[in-house]
Amino acid sequence: MRRYVIEREIPNIGSLNEDELQEAAAKSNFVLRQLAPDIQWLESFIADNKMFCIYLAKDDSIIQQHARVSGFPATKITEVGRVIGPETGADPHRQISREACER
Repeated sequence: MRRYVIEREIPNIGSLNEDELQEAAAKSNFVLRQLAPDIQWLESFIADNKMFCIYLAKDDSIIQQHARVSGFPATKITEVGRVIGPETGADPHRQISREACER
């Protein structure tokens, strides 16, 4: 399966309380069970008026189907090409100059 970042524009999502977030997650989970095994929700990050979700899916059409059925818009769907993190730069044999860090 491929990894995707889904940007969802949802006004005032950042102001939802825990009960409202739990209800939204339960609704999403219900739809995900119907579409399984071709889609899996990993996690989401909530900002004021947007939510960024990380999914595994066979393709973007199943993400669009989840958005339609669940009612949670998929404003932008981006397939992840590569993933890096702090450990990516952890090669103990490579020296990084101060100038490179300041760029």
